[in-house]
Amino acid sequence: MTEPTLREKAKSYLTLCYRELNKQDLFDKRWEEVEQSIRDRGMYELLDFELDYGTKVAWRNSNKCIGRLFWRSMEVMDQRSVDSMEAIFTALFEHIDFAYNGGNIRSTISVFNAHKGIRIMNPQLLGFAAYEQEDGSIIGDPKHLRFTKECVKLGWAPKNGAFDLLPIVIKKEGEAPAWKEIPDDIITLVSIEHPNIKAISDLKLKWYSTPIISNMTLEVGGIEFMASPFNGWYMGTEIGSRNLADEDRYNLLPVVAKQMGLDIRDKNSLWKDRALVELNQAVLYSFRKAGVKIIDHHSASKQFMQFMRQEAKEGRDVTADWSWIVPPTSGSTTQVFHTEMEDVTHSPNYFYQENTWG
Repeated sequence: MTEPTLREKAKSYLTLCYRELNKQDLFDKRWEEVEQSIRDRGMYELLDFELDYGTKVAWRNSNKCIGRLFWRSMEVMDQRSVDSMEAIFTALFEHIDFAYNGGNIRSTISVFNAHKGIRIMNPQLLGFAAYEQEDGSIIGDPKHLRFTKECVKLGWAPKNGAFDLLPIVIKKEGEAPAWKEIPDDIITLVSIEHPNIKAISDLKLKWYSTPIISNMTLEVGGIEFMASPFNGWYMGTEIGSRNLADEDRYNLLPVVAKQMGLDIRDKNSLWKDRALVELNQAVLYSFRKAGVKIIDHHSASKQFMQFMRQEAKEGRDVTADWSWIVPPTSGSTTQVFHTEMEDVTHSPNYFYQENTWG
């Protein structure tokens, strides 16, 4: 199948945009301008409202996201005029602070110029470093081992802790990568404690407040924005069942189970399951105690079903990747587990970039 041309992608999105925003009377004139720009320059620019709506529709079309009920509420920070490295860092720090919003996390995207070769090297703006020890063990988040090594090469000083925030690294075409530490006053780390099991609290676990994805390309109307970090708020299982529990991440289930006095030699004791549930409860309890917005997987599942009903009323089919939508804990107890989903990609959308640094 032939890849659609820029002209075709532009017309497809703009037709959708002007129809859904009830601006059909303005479409013909606008399309003449866009078509002329593509003919003359091989490119065109989105108007402010076209970009704004495109980021939202891209979220609506994100097959791996369970939180799409709120797609219309995305706060859009148009940073296309930002050019210098210093200004890019400032804009990213502003995003972190604005999105956090005193704990009442706001879904936010910052969109940088698509034609300046801007790239954010971090998988997420916030992420924990990893340090390989002589015996092959790793302190920190193994997911970021290679990225941490690259940061050290650039001059960042390792701190050798389990929850050290990495610097932000950006690159512009024709320039060397640059890094900056995230200012302490915009960082919120939530201390993980359990309401009843002191042994879990004694592990002194932490996690950061806001998942700001920065390794995906926003595509709207054929224009690809390589630097377009965006965030929602956490679903508890992302932290409790994946980040802290996966064997190739913090791998804490054996540690938690031992703290709980469970026999990890006996699989029939379901020690993994019991430790997983308590770790997830600790995450939810801790975020709520700290006043940081988070959602449990049962509520998120119900919201996704509501999203599907809303979309049906609008005459739109919901596409989704079942393996991502179903929560990693107690999946069969949620309604999404029993729902058929078609994994078809639509535009606008967010696409993973080639993993440069890991």
